[in-house]
Amino acid sequence: MIKSGLVQTIAEQNPHLYQRDVENIVNAVLDEITEALAKGDRVELRGFGAFSVKNRGARIGRSPRTGERVEVEEKWVPFFKTGKDLRDRLNGEDNSGN
Repeated sequence: MIKSGLVQTIAEQNPHLYQRDVENIVNAVLDEITEALAKGDRVELRGFGAFSVKNRGARIGRSPRTGERVEVEEKWVPFFKTGKDLRDRLNGEDNSGN
């Protein structure tokens, strides 16, 4: 699913909202998550998962094309850990209590 598909689905499920308002809401949520991660904060959405950033230190790597040794600079990368409810749903487990 891409962002426009998400906006369309939410707009269809909420006919009282204009699609442009749904798009603004989705963009605002994603912007807030991005800003929090840029500051080094962790973002937890209970039942869905948690976003965080991890540091990958500088290292010596190899170019896949030439096999030559290259220096890889330190960088921060986004990390996502699934929540229990999402993990269970992906594995076909029912958590609805039925």
